[in-house]
Amino acid sequence: MPDYTTFSVLFFVRKHHDETKKLFIYARITVDGKRSEISLKRSIPVNQWDTSKGRARGTAPKSRILNQYLDQVYNKLLDCHKQLSSENKVISAQTIKARFYGKDEHHKTLLELMDYHNTNMKNVLKPGTLKNYYTTETYLKEYLNKKLKCNDINLKQINYRFVTDFEQFLRNYSAKVSRKTCGNNGTMKHLERFKKMLNLAIKLEWLVKNPFDNFKFRFEKNERQYLNKRELQILETTEFTRSSLQKVKDIFVFSCYTGLAYVDIKKLTLHQIVKGIDGSNWIYTKREKTEETIKVPVLPQAQILLDKYKDQIISGDYLFPVCSNQKVNKYLKEVMQQLKIKRLSPFILPGIPLPPP
Repeated sequence: MPDYTTFSVLFFVRKHHDETKKLFIYARITVDGKRSEISLKRSIPVNQWDTSKGRARGTAPKSRILNQYLDQVYNKLLDCHKQLSSENKVISAQTIKARFYGKDEHHKTLLELMDYHNTNMKNVLKPGTLKNYYTTETYLKEYLNKKLKCNDINLKQINYRFVTDFEQFLRNYSAKVSRKTCGNNGTMKHLERFKKMLNLAIKLEWLVKNPFDNFKFRFEKNERQYLNKRELQILETTEFTRSSLQKVKDIFVFSCYTGLAYVDIKKLTLHQIVKGIDGSNWIYTKREKTEETIKVPVLPQAQILLDKYKDQIISGDYLFPVCSNQKVNKYLKEVMQQLKIKRLSPFILPGIPLPPP
């Protein structure tokens, strides 16, 4: 690219064949003698255009408004030239025009960013984590459609106000089907994922500054609830006639005596049960979320449940017939209602205080 290029912008008018009283305004970009033209979608009466100045004649309100618009276009084209120069990009009439319309490589959009992120993170993020990103993407698309009345937006247009307005959209969102709206921490989690995607845009040089830089995340601290000894005993001694409820209850109790989370139990296989130096069975596995290696003794109460389901192992050597997370939540809610225990949730499985074995 040469060190110096000639650059000019000229506003001019043309007649259309079916119009005799109006002239249509264009901008001509010239770089090193090569031209590119932009239709400004504006018109002016034939006798009100000053060809020598490239502006509307007079000081009437319509003339002033039009001239202000032309000044804005001129300044934007100068800014496009300056951006390309500072980025050491090729400067031509076509590249300036593309930058003006936001169609060059520099002007990536939010949908392009989300698509790039989700495509390239498939082998990096856990399926559950990636699923959460898809949910955040859905909310962003709905926000664009319902609040901004558009399907996509240039990354450069995302500012602090976009972030705070999106926050309020999440807090007040009302789905067509009956469900809870986003709580404070749920909203913060969506915003955290959005921020991480914008950080990726910065690394890709699609964005210069993250609009979250001045945003303060406000998570609420929630005290983790635990089952007490009496509640655990009620849960253990209750037998349900419905097999689905009984299986979920057993898995929950197994979690209580091992400290394993729902997803860890779901992937627990026969080869992860090994004999320890004490002669007892131990669970050797990795936590799905942190990939931390853990060794857990199989207490008698947990061994009873392993023995109960050992004949049901069909494929994959999985020890328990664990259903989907949605079904687990549904069945635990039914168990909770029947036993009048108000604190059953997969999220409180790890760390429940155990009675002595």
